[in-house]
Amino acid sequence: MKVANMYNMIAPDINSTQTVRSVFIIDPNQKIRAILQYPMQVGRNITEILRLLDSLQTCDSKEVVTPANWLPGQATIVPSPKTYNELIKNKTNIMGYNCMDWYLCFKNDMNNTNMMNNNIQYNDNIMQNNCNFNCMNKFDNM
Repeated sequence: MKVANMYNMIAPDINSTQTVRSVFIIDPNQKIRAILQYPMQVGRNITEILRLLDSLQTCDSKEVVTPANWLPGQATIVPSPKTYNELIKNKTNIMGYNCMDWYLCFKNDMNNTNMMNNNIQYNDNIMQNNCNFNCMNKFDNM
């Protein structure tokens, strides 16, 4: 109970002794990177937890940012330049970048030649879960 109280895993308005369904992602340096909490009546979304882990590992290893609904193998976002020199470097090193403006560039995953094969499990799970109309159209057009 001490750990549960320390991490606010008790929802006193629901139950004073049972924890909510919490997922903590803690990196090797003992830093909490993400916290997901679900009501006791709701199961966890394992596909989303795995996607979150993949995203954190990709961000750390490639120094990029992942956009909403990102899946492994898809384009990532290059962090915006913080200085003028970084801006010039980004403008001259655009191989593999798809820039919308000076502050928003996407970077293709050069190691992934066939996103559909690598992400078939993710795509199947997303389509089986409550995927909205836009998501369904996205997969139909691939």
